[in-house]
Amino acid sequence: MPTRAMILACCVLLASIFTVLPAEGQNDTSSSQAANDNTLEGTVVSASRDTLVVRTDEDKFQLFTYDRGAVRARSLAPGGRVRVTAGPADENGTRSASNVTVLSAAQSGGAGGTDKSAQAAPVPQKVRDVESDIKREGRRWRMGVRAGAAFDPELFMFGIQSQMGPIFHPRVLFRPNAEFAFGEVTDLIALNFEAVYRFSAASRRGNWTPYVGAGPAMIFIHQNFESGRQIDFGNFDYETGLNILAGMQSRRGTFIELKTSLYSGPAPKFRLIFGYNF
Repeated sequence: MPTRAMILACCVLLASIFTVLPAEGQNDTSSSQAANDNTLEGTVVSASRDTLVVRTDEDKFQLFTYDRGAVRARSLAPGGRVRVTAGPADENGTRSASNVTVLSAAQSGGAGGTDKSAQAAPVPQKVRDVESDIKREGRRWRMGVRAGAAFDPELFMFGIQSQMGPIFHPRVLFRPNAEFAFGEVTDLIALNFEAVYRFSAASRRGNWTPYVGAGPAMIFIHQNFESGRQIDFGNFDYETGLNILAGMQSRRGTFIELKTSLYSGPAPKFRLIFGYNF
């Protein structure tokens, strides 16, 4: 029964991944076709390494991320007027900018300057929330926690992880983690050195992003079929394995993941993991 549940969960997750991929591929294509035709002028409200919020002349607020290789000024100060060339909005209303041109610098002091017009209306909370999510996801280093179930043998598991990157490529992250699992007769400690590849660029990422990954694992397993057993770390057997995984992660940091371990002896064949990156 647990094996059937595991197979069903695996099928559901894989179907979700391949359903999301075509839609995101269409977004990327439409973005590249329309990027040169969509321009917007307005006043800078806030700017960071990953995001730009502009208030238009119609008193609307637009959140931008940046294409890879986007042309932009080194300093975008609040209150300055800019022209932004960008693609169509994604599901969060965010647009991916390919070119940001400063039309006029922010005015200091302020007798009727641009700074006042930039603050004429408050930024909608929805825009602020999405901006915060993008900034959080753009961090080069993040910590996280994870928990879930393993099958064959059946174990409950929990652990911690670190996420670093991107490395070598904008969509590749290094994600080492430690997992601790225990069951009726089996206890396990696994140190996993995994890398993941995300299927969408940071500038066009929706609420959920599918990913795949792999990496070596150092696995320590202890099994005892006697009643009243006690964990003795001196009795752990060591196995070296190869992890292969697939999952989806949200902009807010929540993720769901399926993982299997190869060449690892009595280690669990499948793991269903839920987690969160801070």
